[in-house]
Amino acid sequence: MLIVSIGKQLRLSVTLPIAILFLMSFIFTACPPKKKEDQSPIDTTTTLLPTINNSTSVKGYNMLGKLCGIWNGPVTSSTPLGNYSEWIMDLRPISASQVSGKSELDTLNDIFMSFFIVYNNGEYKMAFRNGGSFNGAKRIAYAVIDSVRELATSSYYRFSDFQKGKNRVYTEVIFNSDSLSVKTFTNKYNTLSTPVIHMHWKARLKDSTSTQIAINNFSFPMKTLVKDFSTTFSTLSESVYYSTAGDPYPEAAQPYVGETTVNYTVASNLTIAAGKKILLIITSKSLLNNNMFDPNNLAFRSRYVILDSSNSSFVFKNMHPGTYYLYAVCDNDNNSTISSGDYFSYSTTNSFTLSAKGSTSKSVQINYTL
Repeated sequence: MLIVSIGKQLRLSVTLPIAILFLMSFIFTACPPKKKEDQSPIDTTTTLLPTINNSTSVKGYNMLGKLCGIWNGPVTSSTPLGNYSEWIMDLRPISASQVSGKSELDTLNDIFMSFFIVYNNGEYKMAFRNGGSFNGAKRIAYAVIDSVRELATSSYYRFSDFQKGKNRVYTEVIFNSDSLSVKTFTNKYNTLSTPVIHMHWKARLKDSTSTQIAINNFSFPMKTLVKDFSTTFSTLSESVYYSTAGDPYPEAAQPYVGETTVNYTVASNLTIAAGKKILLIITSKSLLNNNMFDPNNLAFRSRYVILDSSNSSFVFKNMHPGTYYLYAVCDNDNNSTISSGDYFSYSTTNSFTLSAKGSTSKSVQINYTL
């Protein structure tokens, strides 16, 4: 049986407050398949670009190999939104030259981040797409790399708005060993003459095994063009979209990723009180070891969402192909963690597999009191 002390050991902060998604939204306003699929979403809109191959200079290219993995760490902010103890992003290749990750809070708030190779201003270089739904409203921002410094033990990459550059907003991405630092500065919608600190995410690499199938599938990384952004933003004052209209690389066009529909039920001997929240948690490795909770496996959290108890299902979109484990928890003490007294979906048959560009579904039952 699953021991009751699981609740005391598992302090799982899956709150990912709306505020952290809001913060990230303003970053610009980290057995193999038998055949290789979606090797690269190569842009074929023009035949005038210079040839790109493995000998081509691509500004910031080396960061692609450093982004892959599950990253987790605290966020600090100078805004009234405050600080947060952890934010998790599962970053994996979705083509030979692109890394992405998606994270949800609830049915109204999510974020999709992606780094990929573009052609812009006569050069091949790295770009950053960041955006999603925030209280149901869409916001998508694009930025291009403008500074690179690579040393033996650390690497520095800076991205700024395609049109207004670093005077509008910029983000510094810094790698040191197994750590990732993402620090954003903004001029607060052009109200300041010089950008000020907006947020800082200091993450640690928690897992690098889950991404290996995708790495092998694409022989990742390779130098292939994802998007020709030569003139994409030329008619805009800044490279930000406040709706999906005109988005040059929408989420629906992203390669390789699929979606999973999750359903949960509640055992007849348990009653969920009105107003309680349900936590749906997806991991790439089981949280159970010999029928007991293994706290080390919290490193394998990949996706999660918080639902009202009136919602019995959720669709995880833009999800990396792979094998996963699903857990559902009723947060009885309203502390947004798994703890003693919460209801838990105890099962040893809760795994599922998502294929590339696939669609799958998985159901679990909340049946155990911690």
